[in-house]
Amino acid sequence: MASEGSDNAAFDVILVGLGPVGATAAILFAEAGLRVAAIERDEEVYRLPRAVNLDGEIVRAFQRMGRGEAVAALMQQKRPGERVGFTNSRREWLFGTPVREFGSNGWQPMNMFDQPELEGFLRSEAVNHANVTAYIGFEASGLQGDGEQVRITASPNGGGEPERLCGRYLVACDGASSSTRKLCGIGWESLGYDHDWLVVDVTLKDGHTLDLDTVQVCDPGRLATYVCTKDPYRRWEFRLNEGETAEHMLDPETIQSLIDPWTPRGTYDIRRAAVYQFHAATADRWRVGNIFIAGDAAHQTPPFLGQGMNAGMRDVINLAWKLPLVLAGLADDELLDTYHAERDAHARDLVEWAVAIGRLMEHLAEVERAEREGRTAPETPLALRSSGYGQGRDQPPLRDGAVMLDQVGDSSSTGHLFSQPIVCDGEGNECRLDELLGDGFSLVVRTGGDLKISEPSPAILSRLGATTVTLEELQAVRGHFDRLFGEHAAALVRPDRIVFGHATDSADLDGLIDALAQKLTLTTTTRGGPT
Repeated sequence: MASEGSDNAAFDVILVGLGPVGATAAILFAEAGLRVAAIERDEEVYRLPRAVNLDGEIVRAFQRMGRGEAVAALMQQKRPGERVGFTNSRREWLFGTPVREFGSNGWQPMNMFDQPELEGFLRSEAVNHANVTAYIGFEASGLQGDGEQVRITASPNGGGEPERLCGRYLVACDGASSSTRKLCGIGWESLGYDHDWLVVDVTLKDGHTLDLDTVQVCDPGRLATYVCTKDPYRRWEFRLNEGETAEHMLDPETIQSLIDPWTPRGTYDIRRAAVYQFHAATADRWRVGNIFIAGDAAHQTPPFLGQGMNAGMRDVINLAWKLPLVLAGLADDELLDTYHAERDAHARDLVEWAVAIGRLMEHLAEVERAEREGRTAPETPLALRSSGYGQGRDQPPLRDGAVMLDQVGDSSSTGHLFSQPIVCDGEGNECRLDELLGDGFSLVVRTGGDLKISEPSPAILSRLGATTVTLEELQAVRGHFDRLFGEHAAALVRPDRIVFGHATDSADLDGLIDALAQKLTLTTTTRGGPT
């Protein structure tokens, strides 16, 4: 059943798809004060696991919505000795990194979870929000967009009167086979990794012999991945070899024989087994007029980094601060073109990194094969040398869009997420730094003396509702203030906590604020808020 709504209802945003990414989008848009319609075909949350890892960055985004602790409570807390890395065929450790309890985003960096549990929470939060009209058990069809409005039909699965919805924008989170992407004529670019894998999820029982190392097993006989998901669950992924069929791999005897080297039969129950083709691909456009695609509709990645769902959530986090600015008349529609510019390059970087991990597994397996056969092992290609966990590679920055592009780099802060330590003020009150930054833009300065601005900078900051935070009044009690303050006195931080830029000798604070206004296509008048 739909919540309150009517034919020809006008919404700020219509969402198609209410999986984890769509539900996150609904909450984000609703919390920003937008009126949201959410259309979801399936009446119940899918009861089997798919995604298993949530980045601390995403927990941080829920923190800004007042739901950080609730989401963190659904995550697996770090277990003693837990690591992620690569092994040889004998599961002997090659290299990797320990799992950490606290990272630069102010939360545990890598969080294992159970998707049905998390997705159920997100859907409940979305459909029960006062600003969301949810059409659960409805099929979306008849999409039309004219550049000013989007119209779509929501038809009940069981029959009944369809509802024709009208909105200013539409965001499609309708999955890898996205009908919206196809209707919009958006092309699909393969990034060169298409392999069939068997995925097996189990529930552990007493007597199992599994440890806490999440590993990529670089076995010449069969590449495999083992993931220590949230207790009491675990996952294996086994790559199909030449000539193997899905029917053969899904036979219970085959599955158990693959798990036999890991733990005895009878120490687990199979929760799910499926054969998937792991893809690496991105859409060639993410926007057509007032229609946007996000999540798996816009990009697909092999699961080696655990970034598929995380990347989709980053998509809607990106849109969730831009759409309100445009709808309120604070920024021109041109700002929304930065969505594709920012997210495509970032997602592509992560997809290519995941592919590189797959290639690294293949390479390390060939090294072991050569050693077995007494041959000289092949050299590691330069492109793969930083691909493994703990090998020095980090999240890529934004390389285009609404940031100071001349400051962006792998070793700088601009284009990266602003560090969030736990801080203490002079009265002994502790909190995560974002709680002081507020929900929108922030100007962060080292000292009060560094806050040197003149007109029209204060007016621009006021127009954006930006907060100003002075770090000299705070002490980092866990984590660290952003590295940029080692050399620079001030930084502008976007609502999504990406560093827009920092003040320099060539870009003083007034110049930085003016650059922000230009990048945002800030208008001189306000239309008075969302429609």
